[in-house]
Amino acid sequence: MGLSTHVLDTMHGGPAAGMSVALYTTDGEQATLVRRFTLNSDGRSDAPLYDNNSIKVGTYRLVFDVAGYFKAKGVKLPEPNFLDKVSLDFGVAHTDQHYHVPLLVSPWSYSTYRGS
Repeated sequence: MGLSTHVLDTMHGGPAAGMSVALYTTDGEQATLVRRFTLNSDGRSDAPLYDNNSIKVGTYRLVFDVAGYFKAKGVKLPEPNFLDKVSLDFGVAHTDQHYHVPLLVSPWSYSTYRGS
């Protein structure tokens, strides 16, 4: 399956439907936008971000618009926001494996891990 992501809103206890996300390839400090997408009702992209035939060994970045999502949900956030955009940099070492990058997020915290 290549690369996928899933975001759970831990403040409201459900998927982060409607959150904007950007995917980049990275090379040192250089980041190149691959695509922008909005998470569906299950907090996922509608299709894999890469399949095993198109993903390459290298480094990537997912940028999640956390503040924009919570503001759209009507959450009153301080200015400046404690979390604005959450950026996760990760590496792909084996193109024959699935890389799932989940994010659990609230306006005040986040965690991630390599999922299955």
